Amino acid sequence: MDPEEGGINRPDRSDYEVTHHTDAIADRDYILAHLNDPGVVILDTRTAAEFLGQDRRVARGGHIPGAANMDWRLAMDRARNLRLKTDNELREMLEKLGVTADKEVITHCQTHHRSSRTYIVLKALGFPRIKGYPGSWSEWGNDFEPPIET
Repeated sequence: MDPEEGGINRPDRSDYEVTHHTDAIADRDYILAHLNDPGVVILDTRTAAEFLGQDRRVARGGHIPGAANMDWRLAMDRARNLRLKTDNELREMLEKLGVTADKEVITHCQTHHRSSRTYIVLKALGFPRIKGYPGSWSEWGNDFEPPIET
């Protein structure tokens, strides 16, 4: 049918194939295998209270051993309508936590919603090796096998 006459325009079928890349995902086993790897830093973007286990939202409170903590909101500049802080400010803040571009960075929070923003910030800063942990603390904290720190 002719679209100009109120019909539906149906494009020709294509041979497009969807490719799912998993290189940006870290799962529980990947993190367990890299807990003591000096080339990997785990960046927990939850609040300090969540990180310390004071605000517990799952079975166990605390954090992944060796993780650095930076509340995702700290990347926002309150004086500039919550825009991101400058690249220099962000790099300095991250560097103080041991989060540097020469390391692989794994971001997580409670459900990977907050940490996905930090993932994008790291990408914008040019960090070449970043992974997100989709299971985040909801998975880790509800599993009684992996180690935790408080």
